[in-house]
Amino acid sequence: MLKKYLARLEDPNHPLLGPTLWGLQSWGMLQPNRGMSRIIYNLIHFATFLFLVSLYVELWFIRENLELALKNLSYTILTTVCVVKAGTFVVWQTYWQEIIQFVSTLERSQLEKKDKTTCTIIAGYTKYSRNVTCFYWGLVTATVFTVILAPLGVFLSSSEQRELILNGTIPFPEIMSSWVPFDNTKGFGYWFQIVEHTLICFYGGGIIANYDANTVALMSFFCGQLELLAANSKKLFSEDSKLVSYSEAMERIKQCHAQHLSLIKYSKILNSLLSPVMFVYVVICSLMICAIAILLTTEGTTTMQRMWGAEFLAALIAQLFLYCWHSNEVYFMSERVDRGIYESEWWRCGVDLRRCVVLLGGQLRKTIIFGAGPFTNLTIATFVAILKGSYSYYTLLSKNED
Repeated sequence: MLKKYLARLEDPNHPLLGPTLWGLQSWGMLQPNRGMSRIIYNLIHFATFLFLVSLYVELWFIRENLELALKNLSYTILTTVCVVKAGTFVVWQTYWQEIIQFVSTLERSQLEKKDKTTCTIIAGYTKYSRNVTCFYWGLVTATVFTVILAPLGVFLSSSEQRELILNGTIPFPEIMSSWVPFDNTKGFGYWFQIVEHTLICFYGGGIIANYDANTVALMSFFCGQLELLAANSKKLFSEDSKLVSYSEAMERIKQCHAQHLSLIKYSKILNSLLSPVMFVYVVICSLMICAIAILLTTEGTTTMQRMWGAEFLAALIAQLFLYCWHSNEVYFMSERVDRGIYESEWWRCGVDLRRCVVLLGGQLRKTIIFGAGPFTNLTIATFVAILKGSYSYYTLLSKNED
């Protein structure tokens, strides 16, 4: 069903990024240059920032309650990630639009040539991107509804607890805990916060789902284009086992060189946009995994809270894995792209063409990798290291608690 919905969002001007661009525009990250809608979107982003401040204030007030503080810390950190992603995308929107324009323009020009190999590779990574987008949007949607319905689950999970809540012995369960200048444990204040937190959950889920899906699609683009570049390198000097003319071979070499230069240029721009965001995410991801692990193993945690924690933890790890896996794929493909030259029939060409092949080979040896700040790269090794670090923090805190 979700795939049918995604099919309606296809845009011929953006063969790869149609659905994700719709999501970015709907959640106010990809904005028009001017107009009332831009003002409204920015007011929503600013209101979310103020809500984040209230989460940190509440975290300070409840710091002595470990279980409540850990749960609130998870929401606070996740909201921080949402604000950072939305804020940086809006501020650096010009550079994002430059990358999007490059991707769509290049793909349209390649598809117009009707080359079988080109169309097959583009169709392959486009389909893959759609599947990842469908899976990820579904995962985030499930997480959002799990978080929103968690208080209802707590209320219905135990008749004894339900009686205590109705008698006023314990407060009504909350979606999350944020500071407000009025009583939020009952009456209007409680329902105001329920509505506020519900809207924030939908906002944050949309920000994360669309930002990440768009980034993964762009990483898939670079990986696919490097694969296409390797395929074109194999055909530099021959077509159907017949040598092409000198001028045709030189033109193909120039095209491969120019294509790789463009990929290097725009991958650096994308990395400059992602690196600060991913640095923040990688640092706090360890804390979030650790906090949820402690919450899951704390005595007195209800079944509903364990279900929430397990689902939340799975979504968190899946999000980190998506970035590390696809960045890793781009890196290894960029290391293998120069093999296409040596698999071509360069040995059948003259000395002049062989010199050009050497220059092209030097260009293609430049690798592409996405980083998380100046300290680490997004690879599978980084993903494993983060999980190990989180487990180490969890073990340390568990021993201190004992």
